[in-house]
Parts: sequence; C-alpha cells; structure tokens
Amino acid sequence: MKIFSGSSNKPLAEKIAKCLNADFSPLEIFVFPDGERRVKVEEKVIDEETVVVQSTNAPADTNYMETFFIVDALKRSGANAVSAVISYLGYQRQDHVFQDGEAVSLEVIIETLEAVGVDKIITIDLHSVKIPELFKIPIIHLSALEIFAEEIKKLSGENFAVSGTNNLKLSILNHKSSFVLVSPDMGGIRRIKILSELLGNAPWATIEKNRDLITGAVTANKLEGSAVDGKDVIIVDDMISTGKTIATACELLEKRGAKDIYVFATHAVFSKEAPEILQNSKAKEIFVTDSIFIPKDKQFQKLKTLSIDSLIADSLKELKTL
Repeated sequence: MKIFSGSSNKPLAEKIAKCLNADFSPLEIFVFPDGERRVKVEEKVIDEETVVVQSTNAPADTNYMETFFIVDALKRSGANAVSAVISYLGYQRQDHVFQDGEAVSLEVIIETLEAVGVDKIITIDLHSVKIPELFKIPIIHLSALEIFAEEIKKLSGENFAVSGTNNLKLSILNHKSSFVLVSPDMGGIRRIKILSELLGNAPWATIEKNRDLITGAVTANKLEGSAVDGKDVIIVDDMISTGKTIATACELLEKRGAKDIYVFATHAVFSKEAPEILQNSKAKEIFVTDSIFIPKDKQFQKLKTLSIDSLIADSLKELKTL
C-alpha cells in the first residue's frame, strides 16, 4: 500500500503512513502562475493499492480539483485501486435543496469523485448520517467519538494514573457524574446519545438553536435534558465553522449555572473570525481533531488537537486484508 498526499493536510498523511509502516510516496504538484495545477506521480504504482489523503476544506474548490487530478494520475499510471481518505468532506452541508433553484452541490462532488475512478472513500463525522447513501462506491464513515470519550475519561481521571504537576492539567473533571454532555443544537442528538453510552450513560442535554438564514445570527435560549447547574459541561459537535454556535451555547450554559465548559468538535473549519470568537468565548478549552490542518494564524491558546491518524490507519489495515 502506498500513501499519497494532496496539499491540504500533508501532516496527517505522514502520520497515517507512519502508523501503517507504509511508504509515503512523492507527488509533483506544480502550480502555474494562473493558479492551474499539474499533478505527476513520481514512482511506479502498477498493480499497487494506493491511498490519497486530502482534506477538502477551504479552499474547497482547489482541494477537490487537486484530488481529482491525483486520482486520475494514479489510475493512468496503472494503480490497481485508489482509496480516497477525505478526512473532511467539503460541501457536505449542501446535501439537498434548501431553496428552489439551488444545485445539490454535494451530489456533483460525489459524482465527480466516482467518475475520476475513486474506488473507496474513507471519511469522518459527516454532517448527516444520510450522506453515505448518496455514494455508489463503498464509503467508510468513521467517527471521532471514541477518541473524544477516551480523552474525556483522561480528563476526568478515570482509568488514568495522575500524579505530580500533571494533576492540575489532566484532572479537569472530577468524575463522570459531575459533568453533563451538551449538544449545541437539536441536530446533534444522535451524536450526544452515542457519546453518552461510551461514557457509561453520562447525563446529557440539548440546546435549541435558531439561526437567521440571511444574517447568520445565532440565538439560543432553551435547554432541554439534564440540568447543568453546578456541573462541568462538555459541548460536542461535528464541526466548528464561525464559532458563533459554540460561543452562544457557552453563554447560555453559564447563565444556567454551568461551571467549567469544554468543547469537543471533530472538524476545525474555523472560517472568518472563528479563532478570536472561540478564544474570547466562555469555554475553558476547545478540543478538535487534525482532520483539517490548522495553520498557525488560526491557532489560539484554548485550542487542543487530537489526532485521527490511528483511527484512519486501522481502517486502511482492514481494507488491506480484504
């Protein structure tokens, strides 16, 4: 198995290759002055199982086009199969028609991936569980929830030896009964229920969020489920884009008596002023994965990153044995 990487998330691709003890294979990606890209495979891949690792976050159009070219180059070079690890699937929030006259952009993306010759897709925490139904090729839909559960156990001191100066850092939460899991909107109920089960049926609640489709303004004033008064709170979401949903949720939870607030989200989309909004929010720490590469100018003090490298590597190992 040979691992190739596009330009968007090379650090993740390198970590996946290391987990697999696989070759990290070179590609020549040349960008012309007008922005067009030329992709060239620099080693023989005839009859090889190949993997392309690419996040298709912003600039989504560029990252998708580069992915299409890499897959095409591998197929033309004789690769036996091409699996695309698209750790963040761009356009996934445009999976159906919201208003008359709109394109279903995600369907166009999927049809193009299939047309250029992708044999399998591996992705993580899609915005909707119905998205895999849109694919005609096999898709493996992974989740970061188990990674989050293990990190929460560490933070709560469960099954983790804590001593010395690490005690303050790692024992953020006293015990699982002292915290409440919270979904920042009603769409995350399924996600929060799964995480609750992973944490021994931890208590959970949901926030009823409203977003103005014209201005993008987010409001939240209703909390349903377990009470958060006097409890530490863990907000869980699939992605953070503008940061407004998280900031608004934190404000509501603080008003309802929550103590320390922590955030776990898979995809750090971080558009516009998100890093500043998150840093200034009521959250104490914000955990994301490396499904999207976070450049230095989008990093901030409260940010913590968890890797999905072993999760993806394990999935690729299973493909290799089939």
